[in-house]
Amino acid sequence: MTAYTAVLLYAGWMLILALIYASPRVPQALTGAKPIDSWERNKQPIDAPVLQRAKSAHLNCIENFAVFASVVVVAGLMDRLDVVNTLAAFVLYARIAQSLVHISGTSFVQILLRATFFLIQIVLVLMMVYGLLFS
Repeated sequence: MTAYTAVLLYAGWMLILALIYASPRVPQALTGAKPIDSWERNKQPIDAPVLQRAKSAHLNCIENFAVFASVVVVAGLMDRLDVVNTLAAFVLYARIAQSLVHISGTSFVQILLRATFFLIQIVLVLMMVYGLLFS
C-alpha cells in the first residue's frame, strides 16, 4: 500500500464513521420521530451509547488526520514516498483498530487497547518524520 492510498483510506474511514452515527438520524428527523435539532452539541446526548462512541471515534480521527496527511503530503513533495509508504499503511491499520475498539465499549481493557493503538500511530508518524529528516 502506498502512503497516498493509506491517506485516502483514512479519509474514507472517517466518512464511514460519520455515516455510522449520522445515518440513523436522517429517517428520525424526516419522519418527525425526533426534532431536526435534537442533536445539537449543547444538549444531552440522546443517541444510543454505541452511536455516541462512533461519533467520538470519528472526531478522534479528525483530530489526528491533519498531522498524518501532512507528513505524507510533504513526503510526496520531497519525492520520498518510499520512506513513508509501509509505515503509512500501519498508521491506517492502527487507526481502524483504535476506532473499532472505541466503538465496541469502554471497559478498562478496551480503553487500554485504544490508548495502545493511539500510541502506535504516534510512534509510526514520528518514525515517518524521522525517516524524512534523517535518512
